[in-house]
Amino acid sequence: MQELHVSLDDAQLSTAAQKLHEPLEAQLSSALQRAAELVEQDYHGESATEVGARLLEIAKSSLHPDIAAAFQPDPAELDRAARAVIEASRE
Repeated sequence: MQELHVSLDDAQLSTAAQKLHEPLEAQLSSALQRAAELVEQDYHGESATEVGARLLEIAKSSLHPDIAAAFQPDPAELDRAARAVIEASRE
């Protein structure tokens, strides 16, 4: 499966988050990638919407609560990630 990457928009980040931009992106990307691996291993025909919800739930569970609360990925990007997981599970 392709590597998933979270990109943050500096304009939408607080001053503190802007200073931590790169490590924050790395942490979010890592959490999402790990979630994708887990969901792919346990995929049983769920819809992209269900896979996306699982991705977000699992990714958030591995983050600090403050970071998890603020992590609101773009729905279209989360859908793309979910579809990538579904495709990878079919290979």
